[in-house]
Amino acid sequence: MAEILARIVSQRHMDSAILHEGRPAPAWVREHGPDVVLLDLMLPDRDGYAVCEEIKLDRRSNLTPIVMVTALGRHEDMIKGLAVGANEYLPKPFTADAINAAIDRALAWRDELRQTGARGEVHFQLKSDTRFLEELNHMLASLFLYTRLNSDAAHQLMTAVREMGSNAIEWGHRKRVDLVVTVRYRILSDRVEITIRDTGPGFDRGTLKHAANVDDPAAHLDVRESLGLRVGGFGILMTRGLVDQMNYNEAGNEVRLVKYFG
Repeated sequence: MAEILARIVSQRHMDSAILHEGRPAPAWVREHGPDVVLLDLMLPDRDGYAVCEEIKLDRRSNLTPIVMVTALGRHEDMIKGLAVGANEYLPKPFTADAINAAIDRALAWRDELRQTGARGEVHFQLKSDTRFLEELNHMLASLFLYTRLNSDAAHQLMTAVREMGSNAIEWGHRKRVDLVVTVRYRILSDRVEITIRDTGPGFDRGTLKHAANVDDPAAHLDVRESLGLRVGGFGILMTRGLVDQMNYNEAGNEVRLVKYFG
């Protein structure tokens, strides 16, 4: 399979190198700075997920695009691959066209980041179950080590991500586990940006009578009681106080959280 992939890469007029084991891969990537990595998961010496995570958690190699090519075709396998930072996940069997399309998307991602001056970016995709938020928080906690955020600012941003992730799962997807929440983590020269997107219909924040607002933070509690909702509704208001910027897209199904260094 490695030889086949190398042949496909050569047809793109790119040089290739084959590593048959995963353990030396992160150091090799840091030293040689390849344009893209095609990574299998069932390696003889090390889990491919762990290889991907090590590459993506190192600032020197975070911008290296990784395309996972694997026989593991379950949805949960793909979710795990994207959660440790893979840019593309391609289960076997696949065609040369599919490989080339995945490489094109991965390279476009890297080029777009370079144009914006970003120092690194990782995408996550989570099933709509709050249990997966803990895995996301674990990954974010590791990534925050590679920014200039102090511990308090990092904790505030993690809390904000947990709140907005829960909103996407509970309200955007109505806890439908088959739907996926996408999280994009981007490090720039002066800030960290995290974008959370669900595939629900979105909402107009001006019509959320069951959510707290800054003018009267407790007025929504009677509305929630009349609707039979649990006590709460403070998530959006609280999140605004935890980050420097919080912006929704027009549809209301994507929120961007910004925390500046210093």
